[in-house]
Amino acid sequence: DTQSPPRGRTLSLITISISTHAARGNMSALRIVLLAGGLAVSNAFSMSMSSALIVQNKGGGHGELGFQLAKNLSSNSKISSITILQDSACDDSSQPFSSYQLLQDVNIIKADLADESMTAASVQEILGGASFDYIWDNASKGAKGSGKALIDCANQWSSKLLCYVSSAGVYLPVDEFPMPESTPVKETAGQVEYERHALESGIPFCSFRPQYIYGEKSNKWDYIDWYFDRIVKGAPLPIPSPGSQKVSLTNSVDVASLLASVLNDEKAAAEQVYFNCGTSNLVSYDEVASMCAEAAGLSAKIEHYNPELGKAKFPFRLTDFYVAPDMATSKLKWEGPKCTLKDDLGWYYESYKARSKTVDLSVDDEVLAKAPTA
Repeated sequence: DTQSPPRGRTLSLITISISTHAARGNMSALRIVLLAGGLAVSNAFSMSMSSALIVQNKGGGHGELGFQLAKNLSSNSKISSITILQDSACDDSSQPFSSYQLLQDVNIIKADLADESMTAASVQEILGGASFDYIWDNASKGAKGSGKALIDCANQWSSKLLCYVSSAGVYLPVDEFPMPESTPVKETAGQVEYERHALESGIPFCSFRPQYIYGEKSNKWDYIDWYFDRIVKGAPLPIPSPGSQKVSLTNSVDVASLLASVLNDEKAAAEQVYFNCGTSNLVSYDEVASMCAEAAGLSAKIEHYNPELGKAKFPFRLTDFYVAPDMATSKLKWEGPKCTLKDDLGWYYESYKARSKTVDLSVDDEVLAKAPTA
């Protein structure tokens, strides 16, 4: 309790809030009351804040998501602390891991996430006994080892939500595009087994299924590089006919904002469970070629071939295979993508030129020799 001011004096009151972090991200606020005749301090109120754990794989298509998600959550008023549990198999000299130093007030802890003997107890030990309100698992490939351990931890911590980064690759497409979340899945896929185990555990859970991701701090450039590899050499681009197949190429910044959108409505996230994860700016295979050529100031020599000849080294599916974020927009009030492939290809091409590489186009020649046109 604060002391009363001396009688006969006018009360002058100034309130200052000072935050101190306690366990599980609870923020207690001390109210300092300046009186005309003295100083008094009281525990005036307590405001609940939340801690976030991002579990990040060693790299690849999802390699940049942990970095971008941490940046996104840093500006979210719901989150008071952020920890990245990083697979120690990552290459610290490559992106995005070499940029972790740019993340302000983010705790980085490394562990061997491929260790299948990992348990909830060992995860707890690695994390120094901390617990977390929100978990984004962007590393586990199944319900064993660290995957099962994280699900068990979420239960023990009574976490508000476990968000899993799965893959749209689990879908068995039928004839509906974009593929809805109700599309049949490969029941034996590790990601599906993880989803099943998490749901059976009874924890608040949701799963995101992204597709092709690119970004400025990526460590996998295969998808768009395929186009530039041929355009800069003046070589033909063997694209499976008809070339109008759609693809969802999404900047990692937009994927991260979509993952963070669960904080807009956690209940809706856990009720819906599954969310397709990608941009709403869909493009065709031929359109990607044209946009890349424009970015390079060159021309694209597209040659369609019969898909029955196979993929060769083409980076996408032979047929339509794409998702859209309608469910996340509707249920989670996701604001939509901030990036477009067309706008991003300027910096992408500069990055491409800086990454000198040797390209073997012999497989292209073999496909085009068999069937130059579809």
